[in-house]
Amino acid sequence: MIGFVKKQPFLFIISLSSVFFYLSFAYDLQRTDFPKLIMLYGALFFFFYKIVQIAKNNFAFLTLLAVLFRLIFLLATPNLSQDYFRFIWDGRMVAEGLNPYLTSPQNFIRSGIYPIAQAEELYRGMGELNGSHYTVYPPLNQFVFLLSSLLSNSIFGAVAWMRFILIFADLGTLYFGKKILERLQLPTHHIFWFLINPFIIIEMTGNLHFEGMMICLLLWGFYLILSGKWKAAAVLFGFSASVKLISLIFIPLIFNYLGWKKFLVFGSLAGLSFGLLYLPFLSGELLTFYFTSLTMYFNNFEFNASIFYIIRWIGYQSKGYNIIRTFGMIAPFVVLGIVLAIAFFRKNKTFQQVVVSMLLAISVYYFTATVVHPWYVAVLLILSIFTRFRYPLVWTLVVMFSYFAYSNPDFKENFWLLAIEYGMVYSWFIYELFFVRKERSFIQMDKSLKVL
Repeated sequence: MIGFVKKQPFLFIISLSSVFFYLSFAYDLQRTDFPKLIMLYGALFFFFYKIVQIAKNNFAFLTLLAVLFRLIFLLATPNLSQDYFRFIWDGRMVAEGLNPYLTSPQNFIRSGIYPIAQAEELYRGMGELNGSHYTVYPPLNQFVFLLSSLLSNSIFGAVAWMRFILIFADLGTLYFGKKILERLQLPTHHIFWFLINPFIIIEMTGNLHFEGMMICLLLWGFYLILSGKWKAAAVLFGFSASVKLISLIFIPLIFNYLGWKKFLVFGSLAGLSFGLLYLPFLSGELLTFYFTSLTMYFNNFEFNASIFYIIRWIGYQSKGYNIIRTFGMIAPFVVLGIVLAIAFFRKNKTFQQVVVSMLLAISVYYFTATVVHPWYVAVLLILSIFTRFRYPLVWTLVVMFSYFAYSNPDFKENFWLLAIEYGMVYSWFIYELFFVRKERSFIQMDKSLKVL
């Protein structure tokens, strides 16, 4: 240790500083305290960038930090999200033999029926908005919620078990991400642009968002595709979608890479593995309630949007009211059309071309979405490390501005901060898309990030 401190004093200082800043973030921060949140995060992002830049040739040290920073959150309660209360509610419902898709927590509370332990506490924690809707968390999520509920009778214990599972998933992302980078002959330290990024540590490990598990399964599938085991990969794509539905957007983009005969088998296997996981919850009302919640999501909720907010403003000027319902009905079909165009007309003959198509497709979806929660950006970030694009890394820096809304009792967003966020993201995206036509070396790309 003494030798390490003498040889790399600055690296030691910023690594140790990161530990103390993460401790403050995990145990001494309320999401209403936006100035403290943004200062802690800004410092952690700077430390993260310098750590990867300095120690990029020390894979073992970076791995150690990735694990250490996550373990700091092990005994912490998520402080930027209330979703974990709903996770535990759903898990306890399944443990009691009840179908979480068929009724809302609010219905139970109003009826005076408390089917699970700590029902009132969980309902208060998740909030009336969350508790009034049918769950939309896919079945593989539900199995994790069930497991955490079976392993612990307390809210704190269930949170800790879910966190263990997400840390294990990140280790899987490290393993498969490294293998994929080696196959593509890319620098292996690029996986740490994801794994040591404070955005990932805070949102996945800290706030228990299951994009981390989805990403692990997706990378496993990527690795199997590169290994020629595309049938097994199809099953993992289906499992990934059973954690987060957004993975379904990637399946059509495999078309040109596999060819239509293999793609038909691939799509069928992915769909079958996705559908089979729903069998334990299958009922005549499942699809009705599930699509009711999804429709409400697209047609009623707004948060951290970009293009939609501009269209909404135009709608107010021309129609005199919020046109979110009209937009919510049209936008998914526009996105679907763009995704299919990318799938069938863009050259996707190499694996990297496929990943770039995936990155562009999901970017289009989030650029046009009415709701873009910060943790959504994790999927863009992991895809970007296998490409020349770095705008998702920029987005992980500025997306935390969206938490300003939680510092107000009425959750009002600050459009100046949103303008800064999306101004930086779109500027970097347009620059990389239109002005950097040739594949630059990854050394050059790393150097280009110094402007941050």
